[in-house]
Amino acid sequence: MNGETIRNKFSTKIEYMNVLELFKPITTFVFDVDGVLTDGTLLVLPNNVMARTMNIKDGYALQLAIKKQYNVVVISGGNSPEVKERLTKLGVTDVYMQVQDKAALLTTIMQEKQLSKEQILFMGDDMPDLAAMKLVGFACCPKDAAIDIKEIVQYISPLNGGEGCARDVIEKVMKLNNNWHDDFMLRAM
Repeated sequence: MNGETIRNKFSTKIEYMNVLELFKPITTFVFDVDGVLTDGTLLVLPNNVMARTMNIKDGYALQLAIKKQYNVVVISGGNSPEVKERLTKLGVTDVYMQVQDKAALLTTIMQEKQLSKEQILFMGDDMPDLAAMKLVGFACCPKDAAIDIKEIVQYISPLNGGEGCARDVIEKVMKLNNNWHDDFMLRAM
């Protein structure tokens, strides 16, 4: 593929450029939960339990990225012990829930891990993600993200939140760095 479509600041104009160059230096993935790793729907059950669904393909990509030594960070304003448990089972150790200031937390993470902004991909979908997304070298969003988010990103996934958009960006990074297929190939031998 020669290029991906992206929207510039004036969301009516569509530019074509080779965004694949932005995927290659990524070593750290940062994801929001609701609207990115889930479809943003909350099923309210008895006893105030709020259920979410997560895509199994995203889960596969998350655990593979961790096996391949990528940093995976999840930052959410919500609070779901079940989501945290699911992510922990996938190997994600940097899961932050009930975060009021995602940009401040991300700045701290960048300093602690000594990460440059060019190494970080942040995928968010709505206004609480905006300030943090402006701190990274590569801001992405699902196809169904809020318009304000779409206006500031370099890449809009062709997939909606909760439908494999996280896998979309992880797979691109790993394929460009020749470490997507080798896990599967090693198990097949």
